Amino acid sequence: MDTLAGQLCAMKLERDGVRNPQFTEVMDRATAELKATDILDGVPGVGHRTIDFALPNLEGGTIRLSSLLTKGPAVVSFFRGRW
Repeated sequence: MDTLAGQLCAMKLERDGVRNPQFTEVMDRATAELKATDILDGVPGVGHRTIDFALPNLEGGTIRLSSLLTKGPAVVSFFRGRW
């Protein structure tokens, strides 16, 4: 089985292949600009531990980190607003 990093890389390549290349260029440039600042210094990284927490999911239910971890590693991603 692939690693999580490998799976995420494959997903990115798949999305890059169907997205307008100009959009990908803008997103990649913005990501590089953010990485060049100190904005990532306070962001937890791979292997960092956190408290167990529960948050609403997109379907209106609640999901707990500990329940996700019983299935394997978890990636926590936060985004603003409703799209």
